[in-house]
Amino acid sequence: MLLLYACSSDELKNPLDVELRKLVLRASPTNDLDHFILPDANDFDNIPQEPANPLNAIKVELGKMLFYETGLALDPKYPEAKNSYSCATCHIPEAGFMPGRAQGIADGGTGFGLNGEGRTKFFFYADNEPDVQGARALNVCNVAFVPNTTWAGMFGATDNNIGTESKWTGDLTFNHLGLQGLETQAIAVQSVHRMLINKDIVDTLGYKHYFDAAFPQFPESERYSEVTLAYALSAYLRALIPHKAPFQNWLKGNESAMTDQEKRGGILFFSKAGCYKCHNGKALHNPNQFYAVGVKDLYEAEGEVNKTGLNDKRNLGRGGFTEKAEDMFKFKVPQLYNMHGGSHFFHGSSKKSLREVVEYFNDAIPENSRVPASQIAPQFRALNLTPEEIDDLVIFLERSLYDPQMNRFVPQEVLSGFCFPNNDIQSQNDLGCN
Repeated sequence: MLLLYACSSDELKNPLDVELRKLVLRASPTNDLDHFILPDANDFDNIPQEPANPLNAIKVELGKMLFYETGLALDPKYPEAKNSYSCATCHIPEAGFMPGRAQGIADGGTGFGLNGEGRTKFFFYADNEPDVQGARALNVCNVAFVPNTTWAGMFGATDNNIGTESKWTGDLTFNHLGLQGLETQAIAVQSVHRMLINKDIVDTLGYKHYFDAAFPQFPESERYSEVTLAYALSAYLRALIPHKAPFQNWLKGNESAMTDQEKRGGILFFSKAGCYKCHNGKALHNPNQFYAVGVKDLYEAEGEVNKTGLNDKRNLGRGGFTEKAEDMFKFKVPQLYNMHGGSHFFHGSSKKSLREVVEYFNDAIPENSRVPASQIAPQFRALNLTPEEIDDLVIFLERSLYDPQMNRFVPQEVLSGFCFPNNDIQSQNDLGCN
């Protein structure tokens, strides 16, 4: 009777759920659904973290405000840009926690538009003076699962970077602190992004009691510094987990969380399209693998400012860091949650929608002639998806992997009282701050 009941119960299930479950289990290295289930943002015990920077609620809350705090923008190229930008200038929630344009502009930028697409260069900055990236800023969701940060994985002393110590020079000197990538990068980029922190600044902006509560183990002489600022920012970013996405709810047993079309797209993701072969980490990423798929570089993107040029080492991906021939033109496999809303994709912003990304992989024709065929990933080959299958896969990426409530990670205000994520006059107008 139990056997008959089990068979009858299974027959009542939507066959799409049965098939998707089977494929997800097959893709899971632990042979269970738990491998792909993200922890809740406040489940600190189950969020990967740097041992020197344990998570707690007050530290995450402090980091949330500081990530959007334009009051830290105190070392711009020109005084007119003081207090005008923040970390969130280039990681906008509505734009998939990425820039709202092909390339983010921090110091030297003005305006916001609706989702960051309206930001342009200040007229009095020369073309080579704004603070911009040489490779597109990554989505910072699920960065807790990434031990070595950036497209090249060059920050952090652990995991992939063990054995690369000879390359830890310049900004990478901070790798010698022995920290994971997120904390290391957060320390290193403060000067790069022209921000300042010290006790007087912390006190003036109103954050002293937060620092005191978050970092009581630090002596007061070290409590308001680049390190504690980096630790707070990293704590916030580690908790930036889109665990309310429909696919997450489906994995937890709510089979109505996804439509039939989304489920068909998920089946394609874990079967014919082969996406899971590279995107097989908990956040549908792979922090330990770097691949070349032959996309264009950021200096070729329309509207780029402070062009990096053909010979910029960031065009070489992992190889630009390790200088190993086998690493040339290979870039990290990024996570896929909350990419919907983004306006540009890949390290060079060469695609403008998730549909274009899927079509690129479906055709599997490299667009960058400088990338040798010998470096192209063997997984990069024509998928032969039908137009209907492309539609289904795109819907899975856009809807099933999209947590629509990410504004819960945005503060109501920052203690300086300044407009955020930008505070220049045009941004104030665009954002309605004035």
